[in-house]
Amino acid sequence: MKKLQLLQQITNEGVVAVLRGDTPEEVVEMADQAIAGGIKVIEVTMTVPFALRAIEELAKRYSSTAKDASKYAIIGVGTALDPETARAAILSGAEFVVGPSLNPSTVTLCNRYRVPIMPGCMTIADIQAALELGVDIVKLFPGNLYSPAMIKAIKGPLPQANIMPTGGVSLSNLGEWIQAGAVAVGIGSDLTSEAVKTGNYSLVAKKAAQYIEAYQAAKK
Repeated sequence: MKKLQLLQQITNEGVVAVLRGDTPEEVVEMADQAIAGGIKVIEVTMTVPFALRAIEELAKRYSSTAKDASKYAIIGVGTALDPETARAAILSGAEFVVGPSLNPSTVTLCNRYRVPIMPGCMTIADIQAALELGVDIVKLFPGNLYSPAMIKAIKGPLPQANIMPTGGVSLSNLGEWIQAGAVAVGIGSDLTSEAVKTGNYSLVAKKAAQYIEAYQAAKK
């Protein structure tokens, strides 16, 4: 039941913050600001040094079942290349797993523990293989190689596929992706680049609020 609830919460929220940084402390600060701005689904990538520390800290700080809205967030792991990485992240508190590509062993591991898994897919063959493995949401990655029209093309032969574009999603095109049928979108460097450049991490909260506003407008 928890897996179903998490999938519903992720699609209800609709915006996933994909966070990368030089230290776990930096990523925790980014996550705090993104959550303050309204993005409640946080993906900490395993390219962050000591990423599991950030996941563990965020999992302790926020809970997807928290009654206090300010302490509500869903914490997951990204760039999980193999089942070993996925399992370590799950034990550290990750509630969902994202990969840059389709790794069947990782999908099997996540299914075993009833954890949502969103593998990266580029082709119809990738997406079909993911569906056959039991994947509920596929990550269209890298999204900047496609236009929102790609979702319509995918849903021609695979109307049952749930697509989450990641990479290349911006404030200017988020609405097009959602209206094309994306169940959620992943936001990466556009969310954090200005904050990293200036050292002013409150800019992450400001940009997060803009993304949530754009998403809500698109859903209407």
